[in-house]
Amino acid sequence: MKAALCQIRPKLGDLDANFKTHHDWIDRATEASADLVLFPELSLTGYFLRDLTQEVALELNDPRLEQLIARSADGGPSLVIGFVERASDHRTYNSALFAEDGKVLSVHRKVHLPDYGIFEEGRYFAAGESFDLIQSKHGNFGVMICEDAWHLIPAWLHYLQGVDALLIPFASPARGIDANTAELTSQRAWRTLVSAQSLFFQSWVLQCNRVGYEDGALFWGGSIAADPSGQTVIEAESDEEELLIVEVDPAATRRARDFAPLLRDAKPGLVRRQLARILDDRDALRP
Repeated sequence: MKAALCQIRPKLGDLDANFKTHHDWIDRATEASADLVLFPELSLTGYFLRDLTQEVALELNDPRLEQLIARSADGGPSLVIGFVERASDHRTYNSALFAEDGKVLSVHRKVHLPDYGIFEEGRYFAAGESFDLIQSKHGNFGVMICEDAWHLIPAWLHYLQGVDALLIPFASPARGIDANTAELTSQRAWRTLVSAQSLFFQSWVLQCNRVGYEDGALFWGGSIAADPSGQTVIEAESDEEELLIVEVDPAATRRARDFAPLLRDAKPGLVRRQLARILDDRDALRP
């Protein structure tokens, strides 16, 4: 599989402009023969939405969204697109849809909503409640949106379900300037996180950030892909828009899992019993 990471610069609250941007970048990815196109978190809306959240929320049957989903039909690439989802009960979610062959295979609703520092997602979004495997014609995928990836359990749950590649759309503002290095603390932390997850869960990790300024915050880019041995395969060179193309080789996954049979020895039943004791959940301990 050939994957395209679209490190774009969304315009805050401007749906029309962002839809056009998506079509343009899908064109570029298609010209590069990409099988899968990954966009950043909230790629259709921008990140610091606050009071704009309700205005830019989209139902899945929105005609503009349906036109974008249709780009995955007739031999088009599978798509991962970030948007504000309006559910049938009118709650809004920070979501990422996975479209393939002209239809939506999955919508992941961000589970872990950061509410610290400059982040206020818990004020505007409802939290998702699951991490479900996506069974695509290109392999098995697990989507985690930004903060989801900072918790070990989501990736482990995908690993137990047989994931081939972890897809992480994110929107990371620059944080932590260290005078002793030219690299941001946030950039160094994300690179370490991607390497660790690919190594421990013996899976490809494709992570796509955005660029540009919003509300005085710089989104630094740094989109990256790592193979199942924890090695960086490709990384964005700057905080500018960039299209990264990476070959996702399933043989690399097989080699990593042959080398160390970690999935065989995962022992989720032990974890279940231990959690039941910690949570004093007596029902969970019943046969």
